[in-house]
Amino acid sequence: MTKLSKALSLIILVILAVSCGKENTSNFTLKGNIKDLKKGVVYLQKDGDSSIVDLDSMVIVGQSEFKLQTNIEEPILLYLKLFKNDGEEHYIPFFADKGVTEINTSLKHFDFDSEIKGSKQQVLLEEYLDVMAQYNNKNLDVFEARFNAQKSKDSIAADSLTKVADQLIKRKYAYTIQFAMNNNDSEVAPYLVLYEARNTNPVYVDSVYNNLTSDIKNSFYGKKLGEAIADRDSVE
Repeated sequence: MTKLSKALSLIILVILAVSCGKENTSNFTLKGNIKDLKKGVVYLQKDGDSSIVDLDSMVIVGQSEFKLQTNIEEPILLYLKLFKNDGEEHYIPFFADKGVTEINTSLKHFDFDSEIKGSKQQVLLEEYLDVMAQYNNKNLDVFEARFNAQKSKDSIAADSLTKVADQLIKRKYAYTIQFAMNNNDSEVAPYLVLYEARNTNPVYVDSVYNNLTSDIKNSFYGKKLGEAIADRDSVE
């Protein structure tokens, strides 16, 4: 066997060893299909302390199916990112838990066409997002009406619509808090308060935290919510 052959054999063995190690240690798999994608790179990512962290990646050449793996300690929000060299960012956030999550979508409408099958946390998050979509649609209608009122210099109508917009924001916060209170045994509850209702009345934030089950208080997002409350109180 030549030196070159030996070197190639060694490289192959190293690659196989790394692949086998990855298969053995990974407890989470993300698989799926991106319709019409012929070339690109998909990434499995999570939020780091100061930036997004890549957990796994796969080069897409010809095939539209993908499979990404990592190891997670508990339910957490992850991202499927698509890089297709068009100068834009393409992300699909989802709540992952140990096991398998499947995401099927399309190249043309990567974000909007996504269908996600996976954790119970994801099911709960989608229930919340469906209601938020209704609020957002109402908010867009109010914004358009207010713009037209301002354009026509109808200050009375514009002021009235501003109040309607403020009420919608309050209702969104109220729904988020109530949703978190009703699902105090899910990691989704502290996550939503942290990222969707953190600026609401501190009394409501405290109520959600105090209502969490002990397991959820000790979860990743439960601890982060507790830290956020402690930081707020130290400033006050």
